[in-house]
Amino acid sequence: MKTASKTIHLLLLDDHEMFRDGLVRTIEPETDLKIVGQCATSAEALGMLDRGVDMILLDVDLGNERGLGFVEAARAAGFEGYILVVTAGISGQEAVRLLQAGATGILHKRHSGKILCESIRRVANGGSCLEDAYLTSLIRSVDRTQTPASPKLTERERFLLRYVLEGLTNREIGARLGISKGAVKASLRQLFEKVSVRSRAQLVKVALEQFQDQL
Repeated sequence: MKTASKTIHLLLLDDHEMFRDGLVRTIEPETDLKIVGQCATSAEALGMLDRGVDMILLDVDLGNERGLGFVEAARAAGFEGYILVVTAGISGQEAVRLLQAGATGILHKRHSGKILCESIRRVANGGSCLEDAYLTSLIRSVDRTQTPASPKLTERERFLLRYVLEGLTNREIGARLGISKGAVKASLRQLFEKVSVRSRAQLVKVALEQFQDQL
Protein backbone atom coordinates (compact mmCIF):
# COMPACT_ATOMS: atom_id res chain seq x y z
CA MET A 1 0.00 0.00 0.00
CA LYS A 2 1.25 3.42 -0.90
CA THR A 3 2.37 5.48 2.07
CA ALA A 4 1.17 9.02 2.53
CA SER A 5 3.51 11.97 2.07
CA LYS A 6 3.58 14.92 4.47
CA THR A 7 0.82 16.52 2.41
CA ILE A 8 -2.04 14.12 1.62
CA HIS A 9 -3.13 14.55 -1.99
CA LEU A 10 -6.85 13.91 -2.50
CA LEU A 11 -9.06 13.16 -5.48
CA LEU A 12 -12.82 13.70 -5.06
CA LEU A 13 -15.24 11.44 -6.93
CA ASP A 14 -18.89 12.35 -6.36
CA ASP A 15 -21.56 13.08 -8.94
CA HIS A 16 -23.12 15.89 -6.86
CA GLU A 17 -21.30 19.16 -7.52
CA MET A 18 -22.81 20.79 -4.44
CA PHE A 19 -21.37 18.07 -2.19
CA ARG A 20 -17.97 18.35 -3.86
CA ASP A 21 -18.03 22.10 -3.27
CA GLY A 22 -18.75 21.42 0.38
CA LEU A 23 -15.78 19.05 0.58
CA VAL A 24 -13.55 21.67 -1.01
CA ARG A 25 -14.61 24.28 1.56
CA THR A 26 -14.00 21.78 4.37
CA ILE A 27 -10.62 20.56 3.16
CA GLU A 28 -8.96 23.68 1.70
CA PRO A 29 -8.17 25.31 5.09
CA GLU A 30 -6.27 22.17 6.19
CA THR A 31 -2.62 22.80 5.37
CA ASP A 32 -1.72 19.09 5.23
CA LEU A 33 -4.58 18.17 2.86
CA LYS A 34 -4.58 19.13 -0.81
CA ILE A 35 -7.22 18.44 -3.45
CA VAL A 36 -5.53 17.61 -6.76
CA GLY A 37 -8.72 16.92 -8.69
CA GLN A 38 -12.46 16.45 -8.51
CA CYS A 39 -14.79 14.64 -10.86
CA ALA A 40 -18.28 13.21 -11.30
CA THR A 41 -17.61 9.96 -13.20
CA SER A 42 -15.36 6.93 -12.92
CA ALA A 43 -13.85 7.62 -16.34
CA GLU A 44 -12.80 11.12 -15.27
CA ALA A 45 -11.32 9.82 -12.03
CA LEU A 46 -9.36 7.05 -13.72
CA GLY A 47 -7.83 9.69 -15.97
CA MET A 48 -6.59 11.65 -12.94
CA LEU A 49 -4.81 8.87 -11.07
CA ASP A 50 -1.45 10.06 -12.43
CA ARG A 51 -1.65 13.33 -10.48
CA GLY A 52 0.16 11.95 -7.45
CA VAL A 53 -3.06 10.94 -5.71
CA ASP A 54 -2.62 9.52 -2.20
CA MET A 55 -6.30 9.03 -1.43
CA ILE A 56 -9.63 9.03 -3.25
CA LEU A 57 -12.80 10.18 -1.49
CA LEU A 58 -15.45 8.11 -3.24
CA ASP A 59 -19.23 8.30 -3.25
CA VAL A 60 -20.94 4.97 -3.92
CA ASP A 61 -23.94 6.27 -5.87
CA LEU A 62 -22.57 7.88 -9.03
CA GLY A 63 -25.84 8.20 -10.93
CA ASN A 64 -25.63 5.53 -13.63
CA GLU A 65 -22.59 3.95 -11.95
CA ARG A 66 -21.75 2.38 -8.62
CA GLY A 67 -18.57 3.03 -6.70
CA LEU A 68 -17.73 -0.68 -6.68
CA GLY A 69 -17.00 -0.59 -10.40
CA PHE A 70 -14.58 2.29 -9.91
CA VAL A 71 -12.76 0.54 -7.05
CA GLU A 72 -12.29 -2.55 -9.19
CA ALA A 73 -11.12 -0.48 -12.17
CA ALA A 74 -8.73 1.64 -10.11
CA ARG A 75 -7.09 -1.40 -8.53
CA ALA A 76 -6.90 -3.13 -11.92
CA ALA A 77 -5.17 0.00 -13.26
CA GLY A 78 -2.53 -0.37 -10.54
CA PHE A 79 -3.66 2.37 -8.15
CA GLU A 80 -2.04 1.59 -4.78
CA GLY A 81 -3.31 4.54 -2.77
CA TYR A 82 -6.18 4.70 -0.33
CA ILE A 83 -9.86 4.68 -1.30
CA LEU A 84 -12.10 6.09 1.43
CA VAL A 85 -15.80 5.62 0.68
CA VAL A 86 -17.87 8.59 1.88
CA THR A 87 -21.52 7.62 1.63
CA ALA A 88 -25.02 8.48 2.79
CA GLY A 89 -25.51 4.78 3.46
CA ILE A 90 -25.16 1.40 1.75
CA SER A 91 -26.14 -2.17 2.49
CA GLY A 92 -23.87 -4.41 4.49
CA GLN A 93 -23.47 -6.67 1.46
CA GLU A 94 -22.30 -3.81 -0.74
CA ALA A 95 -19.92 -2.64 1.99
CA VAL A 96 -18.31 -6.08 2.12
CA ARG A 97 -17.96 -6.16 -1.69
CA LEU A 98 -16.33 -2.71 -1.67
CA LEU A 99 -13.84 -3.77 0.99
CA GLN A 100 -13.07 -7.02 -0.79
CA ALA A 101 -12.47 -5.08 -4.03
CA GLY A 102 -9.90 -2.83 -2.35
CA ALA A 103 -11.69 0.06 -0.63
CA THR A 104 -9.72 1.16 2.42
CA GLY A 105 -12.57 2.34 4.65
CA ILE A 106 -16.15 3.60 4.82
CA LEU A 107 -17.37 6.81 6.45
CA HIS A 108 -20.93 8.17 6.60
CA LYS A 109 -21.69 11.60 5.17
CA ARG A 110 -23.61 12.47 8.33
CA HIS A 111 -20.33 13.08 10.16
CA SER A 112 -18.82 16.54 10.54
CA GLY A 113 -16.08 17.96 8.34
CA LYS A 114 -13.73 17.73 11.31
CA ILE A 115 -14.31 13.99 11.62
CA LEU A 116 -13.80 13.59 7.87
CA CYS A 117 -10.41 15.32 8.02
CA GLU A 118 -9.41 13.28 11.06
CA SER A 119 -10.46 10.09 9.25
CA ILE A 120 -8.42 11.05 6.17
CA ARG A 121 -5.33 11.53 8.31
CA ARG A 122 -5.93 8.33 10.26
CA VAL A 123 -6.27 6.23 7.11
CA ALA A 124 -3.23 7.89 5.52
CA ASN A 125 -1.22 7.01 8.63
CA GLY A 126 -2.17 3.35 8.48
CA GLY A 127 -5.23 3.45 10.71
CA SER A 128 -8.70 2.11 10.01
CA CYS A 129 -11.99 3.85 9.25
CA LEU A 130 -15.00 1.57 9.19
CA GLU A 131 -18.48 2.21 10.54
CA ASP A 132 -19.47 -0.38 13.16
CA ALA A 133 -22.42 -1.65 11.10
CA TYR A 134 -20.13 -2.51 8.21
CA LEU A 135 -17.57 -4.16 10.46
CA THR A 136 -20.38 -6.38 11.70
CA SER A 137 -21.30 -7.21 8.09
CA LEU A 138 -17.67 -8.00 7.35
CA ILE A 139 -17.50 -10.38 10.30
CA ARG A 140 -20.78 -12.07 9.30
CA SER A 141 -19.48 -12.54 5.76
CA VAL A 142 -16.81 -14.91 7.01
CA ASP A 143 -17.59 -18.48 5.95
CA ARG A 144 -16.55 -20.44 8.99
CA THR A 145 -17.11 -23.73 7.17
CA GLN A 146 -14.06 -23.02 5.01
CA THR A 147 -10.70 -24.12 6.30
CA PRO A 148 -8.12 -22.81 3.81
CA ALA A 149 -4.50 -23.56 4.44
CA SER A 150 -3.04 -20.61 6.33
CA PRO A 151 0.60 -19.55 6.38
CA LYS A 152 2.22 -19.71 9.81
CA LEU A 153 2.54 -16.29 11.42
CA THR A 154 5.66 -15.19 13.26
CA GLU A 155 5.31 -13.83 16.79
CA ARG A 156 5.66 -10.24 15.55
CA GLU A 157 3.07 -10.84 12.83
CA ARG A 158 0.63 -12.19 15.40
CA PHE A 159 1.04 -9.07 17.55
CA LEU A 160 0.83 -6.88 14.46
CA LEU A 161 -2.41 -8.54 13.38
CA ARG A 162 -3.93 -8.18 16.84
CA TYR A 163 -3.19 -4.47 16.86
CA VAL A 164 -4.65 -4.06 13.36
CA LEU A 165 -7.84 -5.73 14.62
CA GLU A 166 -7.88 -3.18 17.45
CA GLY A 167 -7.78 -0.37 14.87
CA LEU A 168 -4.45 1.11 16.01
CA THR A 169 -2.47 3.44 13.72
CA ASN A 170 1.07 2.60 12.61
CA ARG A 171 2.42 5.03 15.20
CA GLU A 172 0.40 3.39 17.97
CA ILE A 173 1.47 -0.08 16.86
CA GLY A 174 5.11 1.03 16.81
CA ALA A 175 4.79 2.27 20.39
CA ARG A 176 3.35 -1.08 21.46
CA LEU A 177 6.06 -3.08 19.70
CA GLY A 178 8.92 -0.72 20.47
CA ILE A 179 9.77 -0.16 16.80
CA SER A 180 9.64 2.81 14.44
CA LYS A 181 6.63 3.82 12.37
CA GLY A 182 8.64 2.97 9.25
CA ALA A 183 9.35 -0.52 10.56
CA VAL A 184 5.63 -1.01 11.15
CA LYS A 185 4.87 0.02 7.55
CA ALA A 186 7.49 -2.40 6.25
CA SER A 187 6.14 -5.23 8.42
CA LEU A 188 2.59 -4.54 7.26
CA ARG A 189 3.65 -4.61 3.60
CA GLN A 190 5.27 -8.00 4.20
CA LEU A 191 2.14 -9.26 5.97
CA PHE A 192 -0.09 -8.00 3.13
CA GLU A 193 2.05 -9.93 0.64
CA LYS A 194 2.16 -13.03 2.83
CA VAL A 195 -1.63 -13.33 3.08
CA SER A 196 -2.36 -11.84 -0.39
CA VAL A 197 -4.36 -8.72 0.58
CA ARG A 198 -4.12 -5.04 -0.40
CA SER A 199 -5.75 -3.21 2.50
CA ARG A 200 -6.32 -3.33 6.24
CA ALA A 201 -10.00 -4.07 5.74
CA GLN A 202 -9.11 -7.13 3.66
CA LEU A 203 -6.53 -8.11 6.27
CA VAL A 204 -9.21 -8.01 8.99
CA LYS A 205 -11.44 -10.32 6.95
CA VAL A 206 -8.61 -12.77 6.26
CA ALA A 207 -7.65 -12.72 9.95
CA LEU A 208 -11.19 -13.63 10.95
CA GLU A 209 -11.34 -16.37 8.31
CA GLN A 210 -7.94 -17.97 8.65
CA PHE A 211 -5.91 -16.88 11.67
CA GLN A 212 -8.17 -16.96 14.70
CA ASP A 213 -6.37 -20.02 16.04
CA GLN A 214 -3.03 -18.17 15.85
CA LEU A 215 -4.13 -14.96 17.61
